[in-house]
Amino acid sequence: MAQKEIMEQQDIRKLDVTKLHPLSPEVISRQPTINIGLIGHVAHGKTTLVRAISGIQTTRFKCELERNITVKLGYANAKIYKCEDESCPQPLCYMSYGSGKEDNPPCDVPGFRNCKMKLLRHISFVDCPGHEILMTRMLSGATVMDAAFLLIAANESCPQPQTIEHLSAVDILKLQNLIVLQNKVDTIQEHQARKQYKAIREFLKGTVAHDAPVVPVSSQLNYNIDAVCEYITKIPIPKRDFVSPPHMVVVRSFDVNKPGCGINDMKGGVVGGTITKGVLKVNQIVELRPGIIEKNADGKTVCKPIYSRIMSLFAEQNKLQFAVPGGLIGVGTSMDPALSRSDMLVGQVLGDVGTLPEVYIKLKIRKIKLLRRLVGVEKNDFGKQVSNLLKGEVLMLNILSMTIGVQIITVRKNSATLQLTAPVCTAVAEKVVLSRRVGGHWRLIGWGEIEDGVALDVQTIPAEMFS
Repeated sequence: MAQKEIMEQQDIRKLDVTKLHPLSPEVISRQPTINIGLIGHVAHGKTTLVRAISGIQTTRFKCELERNITVKLGYANAKIYKCEDESCPQPLCYMSYGSGKEDNPPCDVPGFRNCKMKLLRHISFVDCPGHEILMTRMLSGATVMDAAFLLIAANESCPQPQTIEHLSAVDILKLQNLIVLQNKVDTIQEHQARKQYKAIREFLKGTVAHDAPVVPVSSQLNYNIDAVCEYITKIPIPKRDFVSPPHMVVVRSFDVNKPGCGINDMKGGVVGGTITKGVLKVNQIVELRPGIIEKNADGKTVCKPIYSRIMSLFAEQNKLQFAVPGGLIGVGTSMDPALSRSDMLVGQVLGDVGTLPEVYIKLKIRKIKLLRRLVGVEKNDFGKQVSNLLKGEVLMLNILSMTIGVQIITVRKNSATLQLTAPVCTAVAEKVVLSRRVGGHWRLIGWGEIEDGVALDVQTIPAEMFS
């Protein structure tokens, strides 16, 4: 069936951003408006759960398929429906389909197959790596989450190292909407599941997820997936800013051209991410910062923003005329695809020309709070206190989707000045996450927020060049 017959049409000529809402038919029909993260220890079933709900396998790369773990951030979209007949039994009345499904499919519950289903949510999943050496990638994904599923395998003891570390990360980022999924319940006896449920509840005490629901599921057998869908519909719609100039955080970038592609068939670079505010439109001129980083003749670092035109907008296979905050969006541009290949633009910010924040090479961080003890570490390091920051120490810093090395220049009680290894586009008061090298891996140790910094001169292009 043609897409135009099953989804609401978008007409950019009639677009009035002041009247848009995340549940507007022309928005929710084609684009996800909520990001849900999948967090938890390695091999606890995060990717399998995404496949159960969306029908999409997020592990696509050779290294991921060979090792059967998520290495890069994985993405998938899904629509959540409910039967319009109120007498349809719960939670069977809830159903999930892929992003390309029509807006009112028939209910498949026996006795209600003449009824239609109503689209309630259109969501994006951010499938984060659970392996300890990939913690920085999990933090990159956490910055775009509106809610999260914490997966805990029923056939292992609770908590596992990265279960603790991931929960600490979302606690730092003040993520309020959490649902705990006790996965793989098909592999154990009922009394074992009840015993582990008590262990999970004990582990959650005093954390941001202390009152989160714990739902037993089997992602492999699709057991209780309809109950998970019901919980998704209870996640509050985040407040979105549709009116401000658009800003998008880049979390992936690609060159979609295949080897041997002819020059006439070549397409521009593609960036993927989530819009934090404003509305992006097809044919709009946009700027990427920091852009291209170079050294001039004096050895000084220079930023050259990338200016480009939006050629296409997609939410998976759904073609868009405009894209709004929330959900994960692919932006096809006119830029040289060599600039976007292999995630080279991850951490950059895309938006209206002249509206993006400053590009900093030094940052002053305030309100630094360190964890009391190391989390996510091996048994011999477990429970060790987190030592104070030291002048000259090298740390890993996460700002939005950017992961960057820093060296501490000065440090006081709750503040520090950091020299960055590469420029970053960010704003004052933005939250940052700090990691330290412990036992050969980067470990989460604390957080703070940007107070000020040393900004670089950014080369700009006269506005008349875009007219």
